[in-house]
Amino acid sequence: MPELRVGDRSFQVTAQSNLLDALLGNGVSVPYSCRSGNCHACLVRCLRGEPRDRLPEALPAERRAEGWRLACQCQVLDDLQVEPFDPQRDGMSAEVLSADWLSPRVLRLRLQPSRPLRYRPGQHLVLWCGEVARPYSLASVPAEDTWLEFHIDCGHSGAFADAARSLAVGDTLRLGELRGGALHYDPDWQARPLWLLAAGTGLAPLFGVLREALRQEHAAPIRLLHVAAEPAEHYLAEPLQTLATAHPQLQLEQVTAAQLPAALAELRLVSRQTLALLCGHPTTVESFARRLYMAGLPRGQMLADAFLTRA
Repeated sequence: MPELRVGDRSFQVTAQSNLLDALLGNGVSVPYSCRSGNCHACLVRCLRGEPRDRLPEALPAERRAEGWRLACQCQVLDDLQVEPFDPQRDGMSAEVLSADWLSPRVLRLRLQPSRPLRYRPGQHLVLWCGEVARPYSLASVPAEDTWLEFHIDCGHSGAFADAARSLAVGDTLRLGELRGGALHYDPDWQARPLWLLAAGTGLAPLFGVLREALRQEHAAPIRLLHVAAEPAEHYLAEPLQTLATAHPQLQLEQVTAAQLPAALAELRLVSRQTLALLCGHPTTVESFARRLYMAGLPRGQMLADAFLTRA
């Protein structure tokens, strides 16, 4: 049986064991969220030996060359020594500039990183609060904002959400891996109609993408649909209306979950050149995609990020 070593501890594990399961099963604390290689919360560095990696393309070549792997995607074949991502050693510090409630359940965090971070609207970043880590989408726009903005759904109990409720100005978090994500804005899209469909805090990355599109003077119509559990959770209603007033090509629609089926039934494709960006809970994202496909929009013209849930 292969030996798995972490620090001064070692364990015998079954050959072909999933690395994340082997670590967790032996009491090694490794954060995780999706188990599909998307969130990058379960980063570990291989110090000796090499696991079988089922998704090598998930990490950039330079990160792989440094020994980093996603534990959820690796199998232990032979003796292996690893060290989990250490936010104090491997992460970047960021100070809380503000922590304010945009609605009864949505907390807006604005963070100032210790050094500039290059990113594009719609990307994800792993946030560490103490020993708790969770990936969140960026709602900020680097060309306009001097901070990093995140919208945290605190409506349900969760380790990071519970910790975030107590954050105050001046507190320090650590930043982990920056992820590309499916959502972005391409300047080549300027003449193509753009549909942005968001559920809950799936609005966060699309708010950044929308602002980037408007900053680049997107000429074609933009339609933004936001579905929330109840009217009070349309948490960006005021800033979105301000943008719509300043940009006539922007059409806003806000519906509750109960109203969503009727709203989707009324969607009509006006151009085969339309592009759709979808974000939120997987079930709602699939509802969006299914309705758009039935309306005549090819799947290849939909970009989707389904918010991660623990497997």
